[in-house]
Amino acid sequence: MVVRNRASALVLLVVIAGLLLALVGDRRVLPSPPPTHAAALTDKFQLLRQQMVKDAIVGWGIHSPEVIRAMGEVPRHLFVPADFIDQAYENHPLPIGYGQTISQPYIVALMTQELGVNPGDRVLEIGSGLGYQAAVLAECGAEVYSIEIIGDLADGARVRLKEAGYDQVRVRHSDGYWGWPEAAPFDGIIVTAAPDHVPQPLLDQLKVGSALVIPVGPPGGYQELWRIERVAEQDFRSTSLGGVSFVPLTRTE
Repeated sequence: MVVRNRASALVLLVVIAGLLLALVGDRRVLPSPPPTHAAALTDKFQLLRQQMVKDAIVGWGIHSPEVIRAMGEVPRHLFVPADFIDQAYENHPLPIGYGQTISQPYIVALMTQELGVNPGDRVLEIGSGLGYQAAVLAECGAEVYSIEIIGDLADGARVRLKEAGYDQVRVRHSDGYWGWPEAAPFDGIIVTAAPDHVPQPLLDQLKVGSALVIPVGPPGGYQELWRIERVAEQDFRSTSLGGVSFVPLTRTE
């Protein structure tokens, strides 16, 4: 294009400037796209999770700031079967298949608090389920070793932990009664199914000064939740945390 005089050039510049301003203006006033269904669900779950923490964690007496924070961060809905996702943040256990359950949120918080997890602690979990308790421990900064005796659940836990961002958790398909000897000793051990006695291999793999949190009782009956602290090589101190109801600890033999 050839501009023949200054007046024409000025007019052209004004026109170009006007077009540019119009384009910029249009870009500024364009409405933001509506939230996607996934984003809306995320917002919904965040609200439900915070309500769960308020009512069922803090409201039920959990006082550890780190445990409260972890319970508010871990997306429990990623660790329940799709059929029960609408109940993910209710304060009760849920079935996960194979006769197993994901524990009640309050019990998860209580056991984690009683374990006394610190960042960098090496913690053994017996009974991975679909990985929720392991995720809470990892959120607290623990190095988590988790054992699940049912192969499909162990595989499911690995997938769900990775999806939730906790793929550093080690999950083993094995009989948890025997613990994880080559990774011992542990700064804490947590058992999420009930044996009828305290497994000696787990006591042996516990560091002095650390605790084992475990439900003990007959299969299908009333059980008691215990915190067992190893105060010396051959000396243990047991404290009852009250009555509970867990699925039995499954064995290979």
